[in-house]
Amino acid sequence: MKKITIFLVCQLIVLAGFTKSNQKDNRWEINKTGGITWKVDSSIPHHDHIEMSGEQISVVLRYGVDEAGAFVLERSFVWPMLRTIPNNTHASLMRRFGWDVVSDMITVNTRRIHQEKVNKISLDGVMMVDSELSAHQNGKLHLARYLFPSTTEAAYGEKYVLKNVGERAVLVEIPDANSVIRTDPEKGVDGVYIIEATVTGVPGRLIEVGDSVIFYADFKAYKNDDRAGSIDIEKELIKRIDLISELQDNLVLETPDPVINTMFSFAKIRGSESIYKTNGGYMHGPGGESYYAAIWANDQAEYINPFFPFLGYETGNRSAYNSFKHFARFMNDEYKPIPSSIIAEGSDIWNGAGDRGDGAMIAYGVARYALARGDKQEAMDLWPLLEWCLEYCRRNLNEDGVVTSDSDELENRFPSGDANLATSSLYYDALLSATYLGKDLGKPASQIKQYKKQAKELRQAIEDYFGATVEGLETYKYYKENDVLRSWICIPLTVGIYDRKEETIEALFSPHLWTENGLLTQSGSETFWDRSTLYALRGVLASGEKEKGMEYLKHYSTQRLLGDHVPYAIEAWPEGNQRHLSAESGLYCRIITEGLFGIRPVGLNSFKLKPSLPDGWNKMSLKKIRAFDDSFNLDISREGEKIKIDVIVDNKTVIEKIINEGKEILVVLPQ
Repeated sequence: MKKITIFLVCQLIVLAGFTKSNQKDNRWEINKTGGITWKVDSSIPHHDHIEMSGEQISVVLRYGVDEAGAFVLERSFVWPMLRTIPNNTHASLMRRFGWDVVSDMITVNTRRIHQEKVNKISLDGVMMVDSELSAHQNGKLHLARYLFPSTTEAAYGEKYVLKNVGERAVLVEIPDANSVIRTDPEKGVDGVYIIEATVTGVPGRLIEVGDSVIFYADFKAYKNDDRAGSIDIEKELIKRIDLISELQDNLVLETPDPVINTMFSFAKIRGSESIYKTNGGYMHGPGGESYYAAIWANDQAEYINPFFPFLGYETGNRSAYNSFKHFARFMNDEYKPIPSSIIAEGSDIWNGAGDRGDGAMIAYGVARYALARGDKQEAMDLWPLLEWCLEYCRRNLNEDGVVTSDSDELENRFPSGDANLATSSLYYDALLSATYLGKDLGKPASQIKQYKKQAKELRQAIEDYFGATVEGLETYKYYKENDVLRSWICIPLTVGIYDRKEETIEALFSPHLWTENGLLTQSGSETFWDRSTLYALRGVLASGEKEKGMEYLKHYSTQRLLGDHVPYAIEAWPEGNQRHLSAESGLYCRIITEGLFGIRPVGLNSFKLKPSLPDGWNKMSLKKIRAFDDSFNLDISREGEKIKIDVIVDNKTVIEKIINEGKEILVVLPQ
């Protein structure tokens, strides 16, 4: 009784701060087109950063509004396929540019612009900045900037629309300009690289009241023996907008909560754009000015690859399949570990943290991907990798029946012992997936039976080895010697192990771990990594604790989408300064697909469905789900005290069921 009373008091303290946080004014708001807008007021100066990517470039825009109300911008470019020496994980050509076209280039009535006031900044896959400019002789102009990376070229573009909003015609001059950097040939794998910045200006002319001129800037890089192609910024902008539209037209979330809907739509962008067309095929990369043209067993195999089939983004599916084929290159008869990361466009590896439990990560991801993809031939191609990883994990069980590893995905930043909870949980889920996939692929019944037996034994071993009282709560130790709460105690909830869910959830949302920015990695620390928060929110919803899960999901989504650092899930703090790593956005999407809607693939055209319709919601829908080699809608609605499920294919309801809340059904899509 004493423990419960203390916990409730602490929980009230957390929720008081939580409610206060939700009531404060957000810096950003959702706009009418589905993006977000910061209407600049007196809360300046303010600075932020956002990463945007294309097939051959990534850019981090460090932007903001200064004390005087002017726009400030620093562009940080990454060209992943222009490799530098040493050709390691971080060997992408990178440069930062701080000069601003407006202040440095525009003249009005023969003078420089002397004042800028930013009205608003909007984000929707493109950054748009809306400003008012004051010039000599009472000239007044409106300037709209559009900032974005090319979808397919090693280039970044800026479009400027300058409109006369004053009372008289003004003379505007914007010079053409070209700046070229030739890099040190000793620093490049291919010798000299050329970085070129170009401004396509406007010859001196009078702009009448109400008229506009358009000019452009672009930044590109290429090898010395390549020719510099001209970049049509207008066409590149259209291609970028078309890509965003494609992503937003599939896997459409409709709920009564506009913040969650919008956060989900933004997560699809960041999760999908960071895919690079390398010599080793399409490779999804985390980004963050560090991780490009390479793949990891956690970020790609475990986090985002199982999501791509739901979105139906073909480049995403190609990158997922390609990553698994790269990992499969390292299968071996001696069962030595598969490397944690395959780097430098597939030409090298990184294995600096030893075995991080990578075999379990890959097994978990490849099985879930193959099931959700629904392509039998792909699944057959990937089955040997799944088999190998499962056998690798089996061979690394300790005498207590859980999986050993040198470290975990945090790579010794925090202790993980000789065997950690995350690795064994992932292995458990992979065994279950193997039983489902093996059946659909016609694998021997004896093999499937063995996987079921191993999963049952492992589940008991997880309980016996990791189950513990930690800081007064009946939850899990993260590793054998662990005596303080860790955020990754959430992971059993994501793989259907709910034996200790009540006090595990209490622990996650207690003052020991929960903060305004999500979960601390370890009780008593100041470090948070979004990935464990995203796993926790998914697991809490999947376990049926919908009201508690939604309460914290709303808070998290508001913070990330509309707060001071927007609009995506982040990596960590203080490490990386809250970089917008891409796979974390995939994890956000999986809160919806696997947590809120409770979709668990169990066949190439079937899944278990356990929706958690929050109190106060009468309906929620996922439209144009592209998984299981199909396209279908899920409509979940309230029917009195029960829940109604409609599965719709080609505008026809193929499954209609009414169930009790919290129940699970099997959905088999028509062939």
